[in-house]
Amino acid sequence: MATTRIEWTEATWNPLTGCTKISPGCKHCYAERMALRLRAMGVDKYRNGFRLTLHPDTLAEPLRWTTPRTIFVNSMSDLFHHEVPLDFIQQVFDVMQRAHWHRFQVLTKRAERLHELDPLLPWPANVWMGVSVENATYTYRIDLLRQTGAAIKFLSLEPLLGPLPNLDLSGIDWVIVGGESGPGARPMAVEWVRDIRDQCLSAGVAFFFKQWGGTVKKRTGRLLDGRTWDEMPPEPLPIETDSHPVLGHPRR
Repeated sequence: MATTRIEWTEATWNPLTGCTKISPGCKHCYAERMALRLRAMGVDKYRNGFRLTLHPDTLAEPLRWTTPRTIFVNSMSDLFHHEVPLDFIQQVFDVMQRAHWHRFQVLTKRAERLHELDPLLPWPANVWMGVSVENATYTYRIDLLRQTGAAIKFLSLEPLLGPLPNLDLSGIDWVIVGGESGPGARPMAVEWVRDIRDQCLSAGVAFFFKQWGGTVKKRTGRLLDGRTWDEMPPEPLPIETDSHPVLGHPRR
């Protein structure tokens, strides 16, 4: 486990690292920059840089973390990359199911493969599934996510590279919006963010504004119209067991 400064989670777990770029949101990938930096620092896990690499030795890590946490799965990769074997994805899901005291957040740009594999995966209530959508060309990913069996479905509209009017938010529990950060960051218009927020408010969907972004994101902050927006989806009902609270199905 690694602690993280990502505003909408508490920790990260990377049973695989590395990826390939498939859409405009990947252009300035922070994970690629970080992987290359870690390789230069001699971190063995990143000896292959940003080339897709499975780490089966890390699969059991969440089972050893006894304190319940919200965990972002594969912050440094994409679990549904076409080169990741189905049996490895199923092993990841098995660990998430067994580590029922944690909440796992899985995020992908490869909604087609997610949709394809959906019937072959367990969907315990503690696994949240999300897709990234950077502009209107990729809203079809939302439709594919909606058809999965995930108990909590969320959208990461980051980096937001264009307006997203008239989103269909039916069946969606949570929306995260954020601007691009780091070298070469592309701008995000305030009108795009306000429109998405208002769509979420109208649809009763939790809205989380992560950041304005920019070359140095600390300078721009994360206030929208004078306040932070840190809404989260409805909490699952706790079911007590002898050792850990189990996350039950969310209250609707």
